[in-house]
Formats: sequence, C-alpha cells, structure tokens
Amino acid sequence: MKHVSLAVAEGETLGLVGESGSGKTTTSRVALGLQRPTSGTVRFDGRPFPKRRRELAGRMQAVLQHPHWSLNPRMRVGQSVAEPLTVLGRPAGDAVTEMLEHVGLEASFAGRYPHELSGGQRQRVSIARALVTRPAFIVFDEAVSALDVSVQVQILNLIKDLQAEYGFSALFISHDLGAVRYVADRIAVMRSGEVVETADTETFYTAPAHEYSKQLLEAL
Repeated sequence: MKHVSLAVAEGETLGLVGESGSGKTTTSRVALGLQRPTSGTVRFDGRPFPKRRRELAGRMQAVLQHPHWSLNPRMRVGQSVAEPLTVLGRPAGDAVTEMLEHVGLEASFAGRYPHELSGGQRQRVSIARALVTRPAFIVFDEAVSALDVSVQVQILNLIKDLQAEYGFSALFISHDLGAVRYVADRIAVMRSGEVVETADTETFYTAPAHEYSKQLLEAL
C-alpha cells in the first residue's frame, strides 16, 4: 500500500471498493491492528494504536465473508457468541440470548451447531458474536458476498438497523457496488495499493472524479 489515508467518523460507514488485489483486505488488517504498517500512524479514538493490541480487545471486531471462518464447528452457537466475552473475562449472563434476538434469531439457536444453520443464519450469528462486546468499530469484509441476493438484503438491513441502535463505526469492504451504496455514508476506491478517490456516496455514484471509479460504475 502507498500513501493510504482513511478516516471513519463515529457512527459512520465507510465503503471500501476496488478489484481483487487492490489492497482492501490489507487495509482492513491494518485498521484492526492485525498488521502493522511499515510507515505512518494508525489511530483509534483519536489516539495512536497501543503497542499491545489486547488493550483494544473488544472495542473492534470483524465480520468475514464466510461465517465458518469465525465459527468453530465443534462449538454450539451460544458458546461461539459468548467466546469474545470469555476471552475478556466478562460474564456472558443474558448477553448471548439478547444478542441472538437482536440479530433476528430465537434463543433456542444457542443450542445449535453451525452446520445446522443456513448461510444467512450463520452470518447473523457472526454479527451477534462481533457485537456482543459492544465494539466501537467493526470491519465487514465481503460480509454478504457469499449469500443469496434475498438474504443479502436482509443482512444489509440488519447491519443498518444495528448500527443505528449501537452507534458503531464500520468499514464495509465489498465488490458489490450496489451493497456498498445501500449501507455506506462515504466511499473510498482502491487501486494497486492506493486510494484514488474518496467521496460521499451520492457524489461517487452520480459524479465520480477518477477514471477508475467511472470504470467500476460502468461495469455495474
């Protein structure tokens, strides 16, 4: 990546788009503190990242493209949702049941295993798991791309509703420009490791400034 400068405001969703290999996933890893940049500074809540990422544990989370990447097939749903709290040494209490209900799943789902759920249900569990620590920042990395179109709409609506309720900031990474338009407040376009354009969503879709942005939109 070269000269990447991005900011996500409190309660805002920044959409990050670009072709495969453009640097989107690397950007998300740096934003989550999973990979350190060779130069520059990463800030969270206005302060430089601590040397020990554990100091931010629970304050940032990720929802990945394939739920089975974050859900242990040998753990029941309730255990998976509670695990982030367990790692932090916090009691789960009623948090698991409450969070499952918040993502549209009945409490009985806590006793099921991931293979007993549909793709959309597994992604709802992944979102519940990410939200259970009440994070301030969530990365959604291709979070709906593996789902059927009808299920994608349900999950996108769920993300918007949960963000309105909990107020978290989000980085929404996707190849699907339609999905990005639906959830993002602003959009950043990456190409070959660089951010070539950043604009509010309406401006990006009606009057893109960069030639590469125009090419992406023409491919819709």
